[in-house]
Amino acid sequence: MTLNTIALELVPPNRDDGRERALDDARKVVRYSAESGLDGRLRHVMIPGMIAEDDDRPVAMKPKLDVLDFWSIIKPELPEMRGLCTQVTAFMDEASLRERLAALCSAGMEGVVFVGVPRTMNDGEGSGVAPTDALSIYRDLVPNRGVILIPTRDGEQGRFNFKCDQGANYAMTQLLYSDAIVDFLAEFAKTTDHRPEILLSFGFVPKVEDRVGLINWLIQDPGNAAVAGEQEFVKRLAGSEPADKRRLMVDLYKRVIDGVADLGFPLSIHFEATYGVSGPAFQTFAEMLDYWSPTPAG
Repeated sequence: MTLNTIALELVPPNRDDGRERALDDARKVVRYSAESGLDGRLRHVMIPGMIAEDDDRPVAMKPKLDVLDFWSIIKPELPEMRGLCTQVTAFMDEASLRERLAALCSAGMEGVVFVGVPRTMNDGEGSGVAPTDALSIYRDLVPNRGVILIPTRDGEQGRFNFKCDQGANYAMTQLLYSDAIVDFLAEFAKTTDHRPEILLSFGFVPKVEDRVGLINWLIQDPGNAAVAGEQEFVKRLAGSEPADKRRLMVDLYKRVIDGVADLGFPLSIHFEATYGVSGPAFQTFAEMLDYWSPTPAG
């Protein structure tokens, strides 16, 4: 079963902002979708389950609305869209996690990406279920079991293959600011029979990134030259005029799509506006989809 979707990421607002901010975000999606020609084309909302991370995060992490609470508020505003989410597994025991996943599925989450510990901890730390174990343990409960794919990360070929062995049937990439995913998937296709669905992730970079640096922080991997190149591209996007920014993102999108389209992987698209949905972000996403889309227009 493939998702075959265009998904838009919406981050739950801070608890202090609550229901009104959630409704405002959903109504912005409706408005910008209509203005950009994306009305009816976005099929899923992707809601990340947020946890506290490093102290040096450029935007302080405050307590967020729970995924389920956020979804229950925005769902009536977005009746044609279904749900995807991420779920941190590493701090829940097997029974508690099963209860949580059952609640997510009952609420209409059609896919769950299993996520582990934050960067401040090592893989395997945390008192709960490791994401790779969750992939097999909850195979019968969650039909679409996802993982995060970071094509520039050292050792990711073996890591991804193991996750597929464990039961992952889709992967959501880290935000792509280069075409490194092309060589990654080409090599993966040569060395394994696994063909999970790939949600290719693209993020809009507004001018405020120059001052705040949240996207730069999110994709960081100190000492990794490939990521340094991506960070330079993010900086270039942030400093570009709107038309040039769109052209740069569309050119990247074309290179990625052209490179992976014939490798045998089912493809979906995941869009993220890291600083919040906006008209320019939706205009950029629409222009990208004019080149290729997993779903038909209209």
